[in-house]
This record gives sequence, C-alpha cells and structure tokens, in this order.
Amino acid sequence: MKRLLIVTSFLEGITGLALMLVPSLIVSILLGMPLNDLHSIIITRVAGAALVSIAIVCWFSRKSESLNGLIVALLFYNLASAVLLGYAGLHENLNGIAL
Repeated sequence: MKRLLIVTSFLEGITGLALMLVPSLIVSILLGMPLNDLHSIIITRVAGAALVSIAIVCWFSRKSESLNGLIVALLFYNLASAVLLGYAGLHENLNGIAL
C-alpha cells in the first residue's frame, strides 16, 4: 500500500503541475484539441491544483495505518477520470494520442 501511495503521489503531482503550467499542451496530448479560451485554461489549472492536492494527501498518508478512506477516494477519482476520458473519446470524437 505504501508503494501505491508513493507512485500515485508522484504521478498525480507531475500531471497536476503540468496542467497548471502548460494546460493547453497537456489537454492537446490527452484530447487532441488545444484550449482556446481563458475559461477553459483556468478550469484546467484548477483541475491541476486538485491533482496536486491528491498528490500531497497521498504523500503524507503513506505512513498512516488506516488508509481505507484514501483508497476509496483514489479509486473513485481514477474510475471517474477513466469514464470521463472514455466518454470523450467514444462519444465526442476526441482523439488525442494519450486518449
């Protein structure tokens, strides 16, 4: 479990920082479309901050004895992200190389 939290912390942190710093590039890689308006860029940066928050929680929770709530939250986030990206690829005709 400790390794899962460490790996998740690094992956979520890198992705979150990338979304905060270069949102249009990361969205282009994921969805095949750049962000064109300021509102989309801001929302993407907020999503990046949420990922960094998850990374921080994972990092500081790696030494905790009871991780049930954290694991459920991580599973929910990962499942929701996969469903949303899958929907974007199948029904919205988005086709980024990472999708």
